[in-house]
Amino acid sequence: MNGRHGCVRVLCAFSRRAWGWAVALVLLTTMALPLHAQEATPEAPDQPNLSYGLGATGEIDDNDPRVLYSFDGLRGEFISLTLRATSGDLDPVLLVMDGAGDVLARRDDSSGTRDIHIESIRIPQTDRYYVIVGRFGYTLGTTRGEFELELERIGASFSDGSGLRYGDTVLNQITDMNPRVYYTFRGQRGDIITLRMERTSGDLDAALQLVDSQGTVVAENDEIEGSGSLDAAIVGHIIEKDDTYIIIATRYGQVAGRSSGSFILTLDSGTTGGLGRTAESPIPLIPDQPYDGEITATRFEQFYRFEGKQFDIVTIEMSRDGGALDSLLVLTDDQQNPIASDDDGGGGQNAAIRQFALPYDGTYDVIATRFQREQGTTTGKYLLSLRAEGNAFDGVPGDIGRMVYGSTANGTLDDLVPRILVAFYGAEGDVITISMTRTGGDLDSVVTLLDANQQVLISDDDSGGGQNALIERYTLPTSGIYFIQASRFEGADRPVTHGSFILVLARRFD
Repeated sequence: MNGRHGCVRVLCAFSRRAWGWAVALVLLTTMALPLHAQEATPEAPDQPNLSYGLGATGEIDDNDPRVLYSFDGLRGEFISLTLRATSGDLDPVLLVMDGAGDVLARRDDSSGTRDIHIESIRIPQTDRYYVIVGRFGYTLGTTRGEFELELERIGASFSDGSGLRYGDTVLNQITDMNPRVYYTFRGQRGDIITLRMERTSGDLDAALQLVDSQGTVVAENDEIEGSGSLDAAIVGHIIEKDDTYIIIATRYGQVAGRSSGSFILTLDSGTTGGLGRTAESPIPLIPDQPYDGEITATRFEQFYRFEGKQFDIVTIEMSRDGGALDSLLVLTDDQQNPIASDDDGGGGQNAAIRQFALPYDGTYDVIATRFQREQGTTTGKYLLSLRAEGNAFDGVPGDIGRMVYGSTANGTLDDLVPRILVAFYGAEGDVITISMTRTGGDLDSVVTLLDANQQVLISDDDSGGGQNALIERYTLPTSGIYFIQASRFEGADRPVTHGSFILVLARRFD
């Protein structure tokens, strides 16, 4: 024996590359059925997904002589792959296949290094594709070690029917023989897209149509208003549902048109990148309707908006639905000032703002994010919901006045009106102060705090000095309706007093 890996002389008559291909063909034969089975479960542990621009690492040894990855390719995309052996004596082999088991590319390190680089592969159709990293000889091989794998997207083909992604630009031409050119892309609900078709030669009078998978034209344009050009653009279109969309690049009149020429087509996701990605373009939040979303390394928050009435009671919940997301909810007013937040009120790493009374009529924003927001590191999918639980004052008689923190009320007590009752909403843990100050007559003030059942919680008749009453820094035991009773001191040995007063309700933060 004198060949590499101790092969016999007759075996070494094959070239090293031919031997690698032979092993690959055997591997394909034995793997055909498992690949189809695994395609139905692409999230299987031995089939991690590859993402464009993000590297993957792995290890080859006797227990795992190959590692299988998958990625989703679009028709007409051009990709490149780079494999580097980073430790051990690994002699790597790289194979790319489609979902049917047909080989698109295979390489070993025959260039004299242990690195493999596939400069360009054209994706023939939109499908799930597989990348196999192995070692020379696979199960018969003896080398082992760690590796790094990189998948890059070079660009998209200009060919008719190619799949595009946001940010792509393609060149093509409209002629009498080909008056329409088709491209596809995958859009998600809430994406805000912009399509531009700019003439580069000829007398082309450009026109654009955007069509969903049911064949419905959802947007079209044949002239940019006010531009004076013959270019076409669909600007700021909001994608209403997750779907595969068809872009029809054509000319005015389409088949019956007369113009022709070359063009550049650009697909962008717009300045905001989609509904929910900024406070200026929030997702409408409808009560009792679940919303799914995802916090990623590049998108750490999503914005939602709803309308509410003062003292409406709402509960907002954000539950993790995948990954390691540590949820955080922030409720803001219409100026994006936070008025409530929570990161674990839903249990575990789920967030919930429960039974919150809205302070005014108007618009509110909900920010679904993660603990530490931009500085946070957790990611994952979530479910968001808004539940309306009525108005805090639904059970309060209409003839009882209402107060809010920071407000005042005026009244007069006499023999016909010996006491006045007002109601307010408070949250558990609020620290409040109530003062009742005489403004006229000889009134000897008494102020009493009552719970929702009008049971006495605390009362005072002279802590405000003189004949004024004061309840100072009282902590509310629960969230709900409370009543304030303004009355006068009545004693057997004291004359009955009368007079006007001012009542002040304040929340303390010291």
